[in-house]
Amino acid sequence: MKTTMTTEPVAPATAASTAGKTESPDAGSNSVTSWKQAPTLTLSAGGVEFAYRQLGPDTGVAVVFLTHLTAVLDNWDPRVVDGIAAKRRVITFDNRGVGASTGSTPTTIEEMASDAITFIRALGFDQVDLFGFSMGGMIAQVIAIEQPQLVRKMILAGTGPAGGEGIEKVARITYLDVARGLLTRQDPKQFLFFTRTQNGRRAGKEFLGRLQERTHDLDKPISMRSLRAQLKAIRRWGQQQPRNLAGIHQPVLVMNGDSDRMVPSQNSVDLDRRLPNSQLILYPDAGHGGVFQFHEDFVKRALEFL
Repeated sequence: MKTTMTTEPVAPATAASTAGKTESPDAGSNSVTSWKQAPTLTLSAGGVEFAYRQLGPDTGVAVVFLTHLTAVLDNWDPRVVDGIAAKRRVITFDNRGVGASTGSTPTTIEEMASDAITFIRALGFDQVDLFGFSMGGMIAQVIAIEQPQLVRKMILAGTGPAGGEGIEKVARITYLDVARGLLTRQDPKQFLFFTRTQNGRRAGKEFLGRLQERTHDLDKPISMRSLRAQLKAIRRWGQQQPRNLAGIHQPVLVMNGDSDRMVPSQNSVDLDRRLPNSQLILYPDAGHGGVFQFHEDFVKRALEFL
């Protein structure tokens, strides 16, 4: 199915937000859990101790979440994690050098993709679905190109292709909004992820409130050294020559807000145009974090797609 665009969310998802199981390869047992309760596990692979969390059914194709700039395990929206984990096994992890994972943070998206492949293979998976948000969507594209047999389906949200419009400016925008957040005593995500309209401000506050729901077994925040490495990787991605995406034949769901200032929304339109088996959804009056602003709609659509 080729491009489908919408400007209005569909009916809210009805999936329960607390159902799920977590499985540790070492423990050999499962327990019902939620985002707030999922234990942080570790896995040694490729010289790295990867920190990760797993919840949802222990059967079926796993959905591996690939996260955004500066993010650690605690930065995923619990409504998104729990919503998808109500029906699908969800795995979130810290890439090399980020949060509780050991090693040095790579300075290219390609190296990050290689680390993600190492982690996924070490879990014993021959095929997974990928949900890549922002920088994670860039990583997902590389995985699909370099290891096509590993990927069944992909969701690419708030992201863009190599050489995409404005991606090389992400570092400047990030630093400006970090300063803006310090001056106004607000989380920079309020500016980076959401519009400055009434709806955007409200959605941002609600999202940031949800991130505070987990109060124990918290991940380590990203270091400044790792942040600089990630920004360098994104800048290099933005400066690259465009890649040929016609070889990505997997079904892809491309999503964004219609007013993304971090990774301009035109990049989502471009991805959909260049991917041979994609569909596009743009949320109205929404920015980079459109899938979090419209989390109920996103979970419903994601589960239908996957």
